Amino acid sequence: MQKVIGQSVLVGMCLIGLSACQNTQHAIKTAQIRYAALTPNAEATVKIFCSGTNTCEFERIGNVPVVSDTTHLVSNEAIQKGFVRLKASSTLQSNALYLTVPAQQYEVVVRFYPISIDRAETIHVIHPFKANKAYTFTMYRDRVKRANNLLNAAVPDPLCVKVMEEKRVVRRFCKPYNVLTGLGEFVEQKN
Repeated sequence: MQKVIGQSVLVGMCLIGLSACQNTQHAIKTAQIRYAALTPNAEATVKIFCSGTNTCEFERIGNVPVVSDTTHLVSNEAIQKGFVRLKASSTLQSNALYLTVPAQQYEVVVRFYPISIDRAETIHVIHPFKANKAYTFTMYRDRVKRANNLLNAAVPDPLCVKVMEEKRVVRRFCKPYNVLTGLGEFVEQKN
């Protein structure tokens, strides 16, 4: 009888512990990423970060999905390949992930959330990543001086993404606001 009560208490405490977590799936993914990080990569690797907004996520690198746009969970394939690393204590925190991949050319798809988690700005960049370098995709608003009339003042500043290799900007993309459609595409700017 005491054994049954003891087991019931233990199961109850485990359930309370699990319900105390904000999101069990995120806790599981965090543990999986930490475990995958323990296996060293023999190849020359590249670190890829994103910053500039409260939240940014890597949608995919090459053909490997990284973070789902609907669930915001890290894919098992990216974890198993050892591409995903934590720079925060949990995947629930903003900008908690970065990538570690073998050096080569990839298409990287990054989702930035400049206003809210409901509206993503997505950029696709094909870039040759060099070994033993760190790259950062940073979103910012390009504050432009304009003529002081009401129409020009009403147009939002363009969103831009700079790709930095270590501390040096190697590429820059801007998305100008189109007055007719309200939409725009990221276009590479010449430095």
